[in-house]
Amino acid sequence: MIAFILATLLCLPLYAEENKAKVTQDIIVKITKDLPYVETKELGKKVIIQRIQDPTHKLSDDYSKTSLPCPPFCIQPTNIDKKIETIGELELLNFIKIENNDTQNALLIDARLAFDYLKESIPSADNIPYDRVQNLDKASMAKIFTLFGMKSDIEGKWDFSKAKKLIIFSHAIYCDQSKQLIQTLTKHGYPKNLLYYYRSGLQGWKLLGLSTRMGS
Repeated sequence: MIAFILATLLCLPLYAEENKAKVTQDIIVKITKDLPYVETKELGKKVIIQRIQDPTHKLSDDYSKTSLPCPPFCIQPTNIDKKIETIGELELLNFIKIENNDTQNALLIDARLAFDYLKESIPSADNIPYDRVQNLDKASMAKIFTLFGMKSDIEGKWDFSKAKKLIIFSHAIYCDQSKQLIQTLTKHGYPKNLLYYYRSGLQGWKLLGLSTRMGS
């Protein structure tokens, strides 16, 4: 699995925790009128993504905070590049449901630090900490790009024909970690049309009561 390989390349611990969300026959809080939940896979096991069924539920962790100091926690622009699409939760859920189940073509990337990823993340996400790739040399970045389906020709130029679609997120609208990772990837030539920016991040995901993968 790509999470294991990336963890090895970046000297990160590997984490896997089965999502414990349970689907009931009477879901009162759906994702949309016609979509009660989304299924995906993680480490070969089925994972159910649905919203918390308690209508009175409120966030009580760090993601309930509204006014972190800026800098560094400043509001990020909706669009970080005119060639990179910014998406919302429904687009991300559709990505997870249809495309992220096939890691040959697409990946969901958590750009936060390894500590944060291990603590909690969106189901099926792999971790590429933004700070671990900022100063990688061309050879080290090439190993990661190879995992993304890219190949180099005899002259050392990248072949993007089989490069994977990547959706990248971090903490929240106030976090620039995903933007920094995207900028690092594009600096090394990753095609912008294959990069998607989930601006709301884990905070936006949790504000809608959507399932997360919890650490220990």
